[in-house]
Amino acid sequence: MNNKTIYERLQQIEDEIQRLNNTLFALKTTDIKVHGKRYEELSTSAALRSERITCQLRNLVFTISSSGKSDYLKQAADVQGIQISSSEQILTITLPGLLPKRKVRTNTAFLHEPLNLALQTYILEHPIQLYQNCVVCFSQIYDQNLSLHRVRDYDNLEFKQILDTIAAYVLVDDTGLLCDSYHTTELGTHDHTIVSIMACEAFPGWIKSRQKCIRTLSEIS
Repeated sequence: MNNKTIYERLQQIEDEIQRLNNTLFALKTTDIKVHGKRYEELSTSAALRSERITCQLRNLVFTISSSGKSDYLKQAADVQGIQISSSEQILTITLPGLLPKRKVRTNTAFLHEPLNLALQTYILEHPIQLYQNCVVCFSQIYDQNLSLHRVRDYDNLEFKQILDTIAAYVLVDDTGLLCDSYHTTELGTHDHTIVSIMACEAFPGWIKSRQKCIRTLSEIS
């Protein structure tokens, strides 16, 4: 890639950042209690634009050295706060925010590329047996200091792509014959999503442990 092309792409990113600044200013001057719908639209626009900017900058990094892509994505996973751990045969994956709406078109590379590499790295360092008859639990955890009007229906959230990414590394198959799903809304100190994968027999104990430590609003999907 020549200098002219790089300059043009940087200019595009700079323009995107200016639009993001304008949206953030609009957010600061919007009364969420009076104009809740408008606030949601603006915050969604800001978040999606931020993801687009991130992916555009990533692509510039990758043009310099394709061999450095995996190193960068490892750092991206750390910065985002993607965490993977396993205890008592339960695999827990923590994602940095709430899952996006299904109808909103966003660049899924922002989350899926770092998540994919994080899973790949974890499996290499911690070999695990693939889950066959299992339950996958999606916990959407909302900041308890913010309005409960933010809580969204499960049908409107993008679970499928996250599950596809995870299934490639830890499940025999994500068919409904082998994999049950459970969705819960919880209140915590900040917005994030936790995905827990476990054998079916471990599910009752997991439910009890979650209900003891976090305020929950649960629903079987």
